[in-house]
Amino acid sequence: MRWLLSYGYAPAMLFGLTGIAVWLVQRDASPGWLPALLGLAVLLSFGAERMLPYQPGWNRPRGDAWRDLCHALVNEGLNVTAVAAVPLLAALRPWHGPWPLAWPLWAQLLLAVLSADAGITLVHWLSHHWRPLWRLHAVHHSVRRMYGFNGLMKHPLHQLLETLIGTGPLLLAGLPTAVAALLAFAVSVQLLLQHANVDMRPGPWDRLMAWAPRHRYHHQKFAGVGDVNFGLFTNLWDYLLGTAAWQPGRRFDSDDLGMHSRPDYPDGYLAQLREPFRRSASTRRSST
Repeated sequence: MRWLLSYGYAPAMLFGLTGIAVWLVQRDASPGWLPALLGLAVLLSFGAERMLPYQPGWNRPRGDAWRDLCHALVNEGLNVTAVAAVPLLAALRPWHGPWPLAWPLWAQLLLAVLSADAGITLVHWLSHHWRPLWRLHAVHHSVRRMYGFNGLMKHPLHQLLETLIGTGPLLLAGLPTAVAALLAFAVSVQLLLQHANVDMRPGPWDRLMAWAPRHRYHHQKFAGVGDVNFGLFTNLWDYLLGTAAWQPGRRFDSDDLGMHSRPDYPDGYLAQLREPFRRSASTRRSST
């Protein structure tokens, strides 16, 4: 059972649940129940983390449970709002986009995923190299344990920028509401997998997919050292950017995470929303 969970968890979560989502949307053409399916994904994430933890200590809250819940509810609420706004944006677009409506729904979703992967990955890379964006992104890097909910822990302004740049070209091309909802669902499930406290062994998928074994390198606390593995869905852009990192057998613990220059980064939700705008607050990670 542990072997099956280790090798099958990530593919089953992303491809299995997203496949179910596509099938259900095709069946009744309504994405309104996707939040319930995402709730199931969260429950499965917590269950897997307790059955096969990468670091057992990361399953124990450190005064961060309510904060992470607030981040998740607000940011997922923004995702729902963004999807609901797609028809309005389509009405304001003065042309018919070239979106391939004749393609099967799964193929349309795959196209959306690959496009969003490129845009959001590049925003992520820029967030580590341009100080104004880093101040917003630093909220995400303040974590001292990695578990599924960390993926949903972002400053809402940073998520808004990622969404605008990652999906803007898709909206201009005529992205349908159903595909937008499926894309938002797939992104949320992928974020659960990127930060999962599951001792997974992705096997041949590891070279392609940006799941937790790769993404833990990105959360190292020293500047430069953690500026690797920026991919949202895949590692393809990291190969092109020269930022792909992997050391077989490497293990991480809480001492490897966070920001070396800001061990005092605030833990509270509202404090984290304010922190990027405090002039006296330095959020640059130390390089040593």
